[in-house]
Amino acid sequence: MQKYRNIIFYIVTIIFFSGLMYWFFIEGKTLEVGENIISKTSGGSTWDNFVDSFMVNLHHPLALLLIQIVTIILVARLFGWICMKMRQPSVIGEMIAGIALGPSLLGLYFPEFSAFLFPKESLGNLQFLSQIGLIFFMYIVGMELDLSVLRKKAHDAVVISHASIIIPFALGIGLSYFIYKEFAPDGVQFSSFALFIAIAMSITAFPVLARIVQERNLQKTKLGTIVITCAAADDITAWCILAAVIAIVKAGSFASSIYVIIMAIAYVFLMIKVVRPFLKRIADLQTGKGIMSKSVVAIFFLILIISAYATEVIGIHALFGAFMAGAIMPENTKFRNIFIEKVEDVALVVLLPLFFVFTGLRTEIGLLNHGHLWITAGLIILVAVTGKFIGSALTAKFLRIGWKDSLTIGALMNTRGLMELIVLNIGYDLGVLSPEIFAMMVIMALFTTFMTGPSLDFINYIFKGKKSENEEEAEDNGRKYKVLLSFDGPESGSTLLRLADNFTHKMNGNKSITAMNIAPVQELHAFEMQDFENEQFEAVVETSNELKLQITTLFKASNDVENDLVNITNKGNYDLLLIMLRRSIYEGSLLGRLLGFTTKIINPERLLNTVKGKSYMFNNSPFDDFTLGILDKSNIPVGIMVDKNFENAEKVFIPIFDLNDFYLVEYAKRLINNNDSQIIILDVVGQIRRNTEIRELIRSIEQIAPNHITLYNERTIEREFLESQDLMLISSKSWRNLIDTKSLWLSDIPSTLIISNP
Repeated sequence: MQKYRNIIFYIVTIIFFSGLMYWFFIEGKTLEVGENIISKTSGGSTWDNFVDSFMVNLHHPLALLLIQIVTIILVARLFGWICMKMRQPSVIGEMIAGIALGPSLLGLYFPEFSAFLFPKESLGNLQFLSQIGLIFFMYIVGMELDLSVLRKKAHDAVVISHASIIIPFALGIGLSYFIYKEFAPDGVQFSSFALFIAIAMSITAFPVLARIVQERNLQKTKLGTIVITCAAADDITAWCILAAVIAIVKAGSFASSIYVIIMAIAYVFLMIKVVRPFLKRIADLQTGKGIMSKSVVAIFFLILIISAYATEVIGIHALFGAFMAGAIMPENTKFRNIFIEKVEDVALVVLLPLFFVFTGLRTEIGLLNHGHLWITAGLIILVAVTGKFIGSALTAKFLRIGWKDSLTIGALMNTRGLMELIVLNIGYDLGVLSPEIFAMMVIMALFTTFMTGPSLDFINYIFKGKKSENEEEAEDNGRKYKVLLSFDGPESGSTLLRLADNFTHKMNGNKSITAMNIAPVQELHAFEMQDFENEQFEAVVETSNELKLQITTLFKASNDVENDLVNITNKGNYDLLLIMLRRSIYEGSLLGRLLGFTTKIINPERLLNTVKGKSYMFNNSPFDDFTLGILDKSNIPVGIMVDKNFENAEKVFIPIFDLNDFYLVEYAKRLINNNDSQIIILDVVGQIRRNTEIRELIRSIEQIAPNHITLYNERTIEREFLESQDLMLISSKSWRNLIDTKSLWLSDIPSTLIISNP
């Protein structure tokens, strides 16, 4: 009765109040008499009125801005992904995406669509949003600087850094002398033009450089430390110089800018001596609480905004204030991570690509329509590379650093990236740079950033005769049984290490076990790298101590985890690779098994990899695309672990579905010899019983290790038996059969190692 009572109440309520609203509307129409009501219909048909209204909505500033953001993010992500696959920083792709959406490509070949998507009246909104994105970005750049490294390890790095600024700065002024007459805008003083050309030649992109150092696994080396310190010192020095340059350009002369520079010095003093201790005190009060209150977050964001506002009012640009606010953040790594996580996703994914496109809309490569102009662009690139690359390399060599490391330092310091575009846009906004010189400088920024990767590869190729410590160690371990385990979390690392120990426990000095963790470079920051690595390997090291097992740890930040894992595996002369089974396509409904859908919607990883060409949409493999890629490309056996609280492989079950699975017996022998495991081999289809050679092989194992291996011929396996086992060894082909036949085993099997034979 209660059920019907609620339904009746619901229906009565809806009907009564709907009728009441209808009565008010009818009575309200009588109030319109004599009010000169203007009809919004144009007198046409209903469809025409709808179309007119739709077109108005389509051109509404908010709707236009939203579709611009959607387009920009999609194109930036696409070009960024393409560059990552070319082993280039994604920022290059985003820079190219900006140019592609501007008059150089989209506006040239699709002018009507470009005019609709980016009308001139909408660019103001795009510019302001992009500036907000830059403010947040510079805040992150400031936070990523580890000032303690500068204090402890400056020395040679500061000499190289300042040489890498003063040399290209001087060459930039010299270049300005030759191009001022032709390319400087009317009414711009030579000093203003020359200073901006010089600072554009001197800048280094610290964020891009840090990512390259991480990806190439240089962060722990002396070279990596020097380069990161050089870039950090370069960033701080260059932004201070830029602030002074902006002040001079705005004032018209150095003498007129004295007051601005004095105010800027006072601002920096205030931030370091007053604001920084204040923020540190707040951070100390939050230590140990685990969470951060909204009030504390508000304080830090207010400091950012006030700092940016102060420098904008002083006359040295809001971006310097944002950079300074990040640099004085408390040095506690976890504290900085919280703020980076709060800012980074929106700033870098949504707002920052707007800046690239806004820059692209200003960049008209079509203006360089004469050979002379392209020669000038080439001269600019030559001066930029000479000043930064060669200047840094020769300075490093003068400080008695080897040629290979000196050239590597030069190549990395020559990376300009986004920081260069920021400087160029400031110069363009101040009217110091003409559209032609702006386009040339953008091309230079792209070229010098793009050449970093190939330059490093070429340097390594030239000096490849000198073997690294890792290569020498690999040669020393050539006759050892080498196991590589790759994990993506501390718990999985410990499990794989226990499994590796079961295979090698009694081999003493004839084994080598390497525990490797490869992390996506986009998820890491230079200042947190060491803490992240320690956190990842903490459980693995504890397990190795517990097992009294000597291991080698290998950590790498990567733009392409799958390919780097395969390359390390194939080049390291390993005998076995152990990984964890990732999420399978079969986790889902029947529809999911047939079409690659999950229980909710289409599997995004499979769809993305299909678009990338890595797999087929209807591939019904029981492995995810990452694992499939490893299996396809690895030249050594791969063991894929399905963990069900694995501890020790004392009781091991090996089902043999086909004679091709018999290679699993070799792994059974290793477990018997090194772990005294009890092995049960199930002859699923009776092929072992009919094969004399295989039966003799099993008997030979029984003679060496009696009572350690048993051959079962039962056609059915009880649940209790499966649950009593510690580990199941199975071939990848047989695992697929279990999945395809929806075997009842799957719900009862113990921890399982799926071994593929290349």
